[in-house]
Amino acid sequence: MRLTLRARLALWAALATGVAVLLVAAGLYWSVNGFLRQAQEQRVGSVLGAVQGRVEALLRPRPDDDLLGPLLGPQSVSISQSDLERIADDVDRRGVELRVIAPQGGRLVAVGTPNFPSGVPADLTPGLRDSGTHLILVRPLRPQVALQVAVDARSLREAREAFVRALTALVPLALLLSLLVGWVVAGRLLRPVRALEGAAHAIGEGGDLRRPLPGAGEGDELARLALTLQQSFARLADARDREQGFLRAAAHDLRSPLAALTARVEGTLARDRDAERYRADLREIGTDITRLSTLANHLLLLARDPAAVQRAPVPLRDLAADAVDRARELDPLADVDLDSAEAVTVPGDRVLLGQAIWNLTTNAVRHAPGATVLVQVRAVPGGAAVTVQDDGPGVDPATLARLGEAFYRPDASRTADASGGGGHGLGLALARHVAGLHGGTLEIGSAPGAGFRVTLHLPG
Repeated sequence: MRLTLRARLALWAALATGVAVLLVAAGLYWSVNGFLRQAQEQRVGSVLGAVQGRVEALLRPRPDDDLLGPLLGPQSVSISQSDLERIADDVDRRGVELRVIAPQGGRLVAVGTPNFPSGVPADLTPGLRDSGTHLILVRPLRPQVALQVAVDARSLREAREAFVRALTALVPLALLLSLLVGWVVAGRLLRPVRALEGAAHAIGEGGDLRRPLPGAGEGDELARLALTLQQSFARLADARDREQGFLRAAAHDLRSPLAALTARVEGTLARDRDAERYRADLREIGTDITRLSTLANHLLLLARDPAAVQRAPVPLRDLAADAVDRARELDPLADVDLDSAEAVTVPGDRVLLGQAIWNLTTNAVRHAPGATVLVQVRAVPGGAAVTVQDDGPGVDPATLARLGEAFYRPDASRTADASGGGGHGLGLALARHVAGLHGGTLEIGSAPGAGFRVTLHLPG
């Protein structure tokens, strides 16, 4: 089962606290252990300094010594256990043990206090050693004679064990406490997220994409996230409104030609007619079907997924020449010319760009009957431009501002088709959409009595 974000934050807080506690504990252990060991070493050194002189004073021949007797000769060393006990008692009897190593009869003989730790070799080299229970310092006094000082180091070991026990108890407690604190703090931090989740759920249930989200603003990261979501919802609301308006307009424009086509077919079949009348009716039906096909094609192109747009070299002069030829076929009386001194190629979708140029050309032919239409293709810095211009009556600024909206048709005088049909108000909308899909723009300019000019800018 996947943990919640609150649980994960609490666990991360506990983990971070545990690591911090372990690091601090390791540092304290190292520091305290070093301090205690240094204190013990200093104690051993001080004990050695206190006893060394007294032991050396006793290192003289003693014929009556019970251990190193007269058999050793004048160069032998004589010291007794009682001497070492007395010296240890005078210096510091708390955990201090002494032992002297001296030769006797060709072997080493050790004389020490009763509690000197067992198992310590007699032939230790000079220096400080840790036997686990004692710190042992070996100091040579004369050739083949050494003094061994043992100081109880169990306090150091007990301190280590106490520290480990305290750490064993404190680390789980610290982890539990940090987990609890992390859970509470994570809950408080995630409270805006829960509020945002509830608001988003309410928006999804109610469909009000323009509803303000709680905490949206320029504050912290959550406030900026809420603001970004709110702006995204607003853009979705705008897109939904445009889509609904588009669908309503499309349904209206599809309904009219379908109704006209149905009425024309029913009227034709209502009574017998001569062959010429049937041919005329069929021509009118064909015109309606052509309009429906054109409308459906435009709608499909407008709904095309931007990810499906191809990126291949497209010769704009060829597309413009094809549009001019088709416009002349559409209206043999139309004055349509092409101005393209050089071949211009841009990356893009040939079908979409061809339809856009054809829409701009046929738009000029339809809406400016009898006017001269000039299609220009030229290279510009950073890309290319296709301009369609006519010297017709032009349009007023109010109409110019709305041109390019889907299904917008200014008035009856500008919707008459040279071939007898009507437009759908999709030509400029499709051209603008194609320009946007290719990263370009559509520029429209006109004034009453000054003609009409549309320029399709495309990046190279």
